[in-house]
Amino acid sequence: MRVAVLGAGPAGLLFSLLAKRRRPEWRVEVIEQNPADATYGFGVVFSERALQFLERDEPKLSRVIEGAMERWPMQRIVHRGERVDVDGNGFSAIGRLALREILQKLCREAGVSIEYGRAIASLDEIGSADLVVGADGSSSLVRKTLEAQFQPSIELLTNRFAWYGTAQPFDCLTLTFRNSPHGAFVAHHYRHSLSMSTFVVECSEATWKRAGLDRASDAQSQAYCERVFAADLGGHALVSNKSVWRQFPLLRNEHWTARRSPSECVVLLGDALRTVHFSIGSGTRLAFEDAIALERAFAECGEDVPLALAVFERERRPVVEKLLAAAKASSYWYEQFSEKMAFEPWRLAYDYMTRSGRMPDERLKQMAPKFMAKVEAARGAGRAGA
Repeated sequence: MRVAVLGAGPAGLLFSLLAKRRRPEWRVEVIEQNPADATYGFGVVFSERALQFLERDEPKLSRVIEGAMERWPMQRIVHRGERVDVDGNGFSAIGRLALREILQKLCREAGVSIEYGRAIASLDEIGSADLVVGADGSSSLVRKTLEAQFQPSIELLTNRFAWYGTAQPFDCLTLTFRNSPHGAFVAHHYRHSLSMSTFVVECSEATWKRAGLDRASDAQSQAYCERVFAADLGGHALVSNKSVWRQFPLLRNEHWTARRSPSECVVLLGDALRTVHFSIGSGTRLAFEDAIALERAFAECGEDVPLALAVFERERRPVVEKLLAAAKASSYWYEQFSEKMAFEPWRLAYDYMTRSGRMPDERLKQMAPKFMAKVEAARGAGRAGA
């Protein structure tokens, strides 16, 4: 059986690894348009709860990845220069390139063929395959080629964001809110190695235009953001890596599978299938879970590809839809964060933690008792929050 995987990101590499380990006789080939050492976005972050699935489902891989991670037991919100820590909300992070290198090595050891630097203009170039896996990101060629079958929909958020790095080693995953003469900005930042941190800057489209960032060069945009967050960068510069201003696309597909011919099935994984806003740190988690679920479907169904894909979608879709609802609520909260800048720091942090609508006070008190004690003390003192 021949499996052709387009895209050497987390979803494509992990599925290839698991499939080849279970079925060494399968011909598993990965095709990636970028060089082996190319990656964008600096780091990826996982919540502690999100990592539990990897520990449960792939303990060997979990041990390897966790050995390269930075970890911390809480999250921090900074507003008006005041730090508000949320205990019990732990996260881990790893550099995108470091994660990719781990998966590359394991894939090659398992016998997976990976071809880098090969840009595919048409699916006809990959030849015939029993299964084509579209793990080629949010701009997926696989999805676009079979769009009529997948029926994708995309909603562009209005906020603008740019993904930077910096050598400033932050204590933990932090959201820092700062006002500028042109409007409000928020930075999502965390260290993903001992010497490097991710630093994502976000603002409304109106602020972006008032600041002239719609007309600024990359260097000018970087310098502007360094001024806004000078107090947080500790004298360190921002580092650009294709750090252009973008709008986040909320992507979903009505159907997860398609056919190129009666004998060739196609499935989407990861960001090719659906995107989740970076504010909930679940993109890579979902990519991994997709890969694990797809491989397990084949373990159950053998080489009956249509049946395996049907099982994959039946088992996986309810889980994904539930998380997508939370991710959408989170993304909409950021679309309105400028209006929340009048809140006191504790109130902004509380509003942020309850943004999905799935975190009642009792649950939040169990998870973050120290944080909720501060919230209740502020409420008791009659501080409404604005």
